[in-house]
Amino acid sequence: MASEEELAKLEAHVTEQGAVVRDLKKKRAPKDEIDAAVKILLERKKKLEDAKPKEWDRTPFEDLLKRRFVVAPSFEIYGGVAGLYDYGPTGCNIKTNMINLWREHFVIRDNMFEIDCPAMTPEMVLKASGHVDRFADIMTRDAKTGECIRADHLLEDVMEARMKDMKLTAEEREEAKLIHARADDYDKKDLQELFKKFQIKSYAGNELSEPEDFNMMFETHIGPSGQLKGFLRPETAQGIFLAFKRLYEFNNARLPFAGAQIGVAYRNEISPRSGLLRVREFQMAEIEHFLDPEDKSCAKFKQVADIVLPLLPRENQLSGKPPVKKTIGEAVKEGMIDNETLGYFIGRIYLFLERIGVDMQRLRFRQHLANEMAHYACDCWDAELNTSYGWIECVGCADRSAYDLEAHTKGSSIDLKAAVKLKEPVQEEVISVVPNKKKLGPALKKEAGVVSKYLASLSNEQATEIGNVLEKEGAAKITIEGKEYELGPDLISVSKKVVTRHERKFTPSVIEPSFGIGRILYCLLEHVYDVREGDEQRGFLKLPPAIAPVKVALLPLSSGQSEFDAPIAFLEEKLADAGLSCRVDNSTAQIGRRYARTDEIAVPFAVTVDFDTKTDNTVTLRERDSMQQIRLKIEEIPDLVSKLASGQFKWKQAVEQYGLTETGAGDGADK
Repeated sequence: MASEEELAKLEAHVTEQGAVVRDLKKKRAPKDEIDAAVKILLERKKKLEDAKPKEWDRTPFEDLLKRRFVVAPSFEIYGGVAGLYDYGPTGCNIKTNMINLWREHFVIRDNMFEIDCPAMTPEMVLKASGHVDRFADIMTRDAKTGECIRADHLLEDVMEARMKDMKLTAEEREEAKLIHARADDYDKKDLQELFKKFQIKSYAGNELSEPEDFNMMFETHIGPSGQLKGFLRPETAQGIFLAFKRLYEFNNARLPFAGAQIGVAYRNEISPRSGLLRVREFQMAEIEHFLDPEDKSCAKFKQVADIVLPLLPRENQLSGKPPVKKTIGEAVKEGMIDNETLGYFIGRIYLFLERIGVDMQRLRFRQHLANEMAHYACDCWDAELNTSYGWIECVGCADRSAYDLEAHTKGSSIDLKAAVKLKEPVQEEVISVVPNKKKLGPALKKEAGVVSKYLASLSNEQATEIGNVLEKEGAAKITIEGKEYELGPDLISVSKKVVTRHERKFTPSVIEPSFGIGRILYCLLEHVYDVREGDEQRGFLKLPPAIAPVKVALLPLSSGQSEFDAPIAFLEEKLADAGLSCRVDNSTAQIGRRYARTDEIAVPFAVTVDFDTKTDNTVTLRERDSMQQIRLKIEEIPDLVSKLASGQFKWKQAVEQYGLTETGAGDGADK
């Protein structure tokens, strides 16, 4: 499959030759000269079409997922509900193993503090974080049927069709490509203009309503009175921010440190689609790494500095250029990636995706466009995986600056700051607005406390400004949550004093890697799906042993033979003692068919107990991907499978040590 860079070059060649043909026709060049140029153009078009990835038939893959109950629609017998899915035994085990590997890769390796917070969240928390006011997607409606459609997705679908439409000019296809890349960057007005420009209709071919905001949080009430409004959390991050003070104390009041949480989040998607890629209830794994905003260096940066990444910076997106290959060290040095700590986590994300078996040729890191990025963020990159649905954002890694802690400090009136001792004490002027408590209380009554808290939170600059207004106009006006207060010199005064500081206080910045477990899982399953050569009906999943749902299958050569019971029972017990999951298949199906069934659900190894086992106490061990088999003593199985599953020992080494059996030399019993 050609890379994005190679495809871009081929498209450029087609565009270039198309311009040559048009120019020759315009100049009324000789027919044979035009024909020769057209011939070259057709050859280049064919070369481009041949290089493009072929349309993948998703049907057998999705059939395998449903038939083997990897994943299936929830509430299926009642017709199901869009955006809700059940993980079956296989899917559940894969997800659990992936999460365990995530925990080992991040939480344990980087000494993070894992916590577990409630999904039910009071409104005040999400009001302070900005979710109540701004956590929305843009929606449009089918004017005839009333169907709700996510506006940017509709635009993406239309642009994708135009990108493939060879009746359009190269310039028109290129325009569609750029619009497609920026679809989720447009606001309501932009989308409306694009809908008009391209005469976009609903999926049913009807007129559309004007785009509107739709808040995606699930609203609820906490307690029987219904007075405490709440929401199901749309992300797990807020729980970590609220626990910052306790985590900071737990870490002996030292930075940097990271909090981590794995849990379920909820989003009321406008139009769920693409299976696990856009759902309403999903598992997340998030990290909030707190650090000094004046020092974003990373002690472990050298561990990832030489990793070469496919990076798609915002400049390349806006100009339609493909990703560039750079080491993380180069990207940080050049300022493409904002700082070392952000670069470190991007590198760790890359290594994690590699460990779980992602096709690294179908991975890129895309930088958020300027308008796409939150105003407070310093930099943000998404790890995107290429699938039959296109490029899918699976992991976000953002430098969120100090926004979240500052927002919750303001919302709760609790100081969420950190401090570092200064090498030398410094003197600093502090300007503050001091309330006259004797007069403020009687004047404002219950609201005096609110005003006092607000005045105490003012910076030197804000206090100076109030002082200037007070002196010039005789009274200063302040606004708190939409209510205006007028304060005269009898109620407030401005104080200036010099204090000696022995420490520097600040609100920590946050680097946030955020993982969508379901999205990663689906993309991974697409990447590892394969079929046996010469038998396209025989699909299977080539998951790495570390996250395979079951490590080994136990297969008696034939059913109904009591002499196989004892060896199978022995292996079950010993494998369980070694912490290895196993599955016994003693059905009447032929051994080749049973191998195929274990392959379908990604079981990497299969032990076959046969008639030789009784005489020499040996069994065969089969490896899924190669279908090769070795023969060894039954008591050696638990240790060898454990080493193979953990990656301590490679299958090639096992073959060198034990040699291939006769059936392992070819397809053998797999037929």
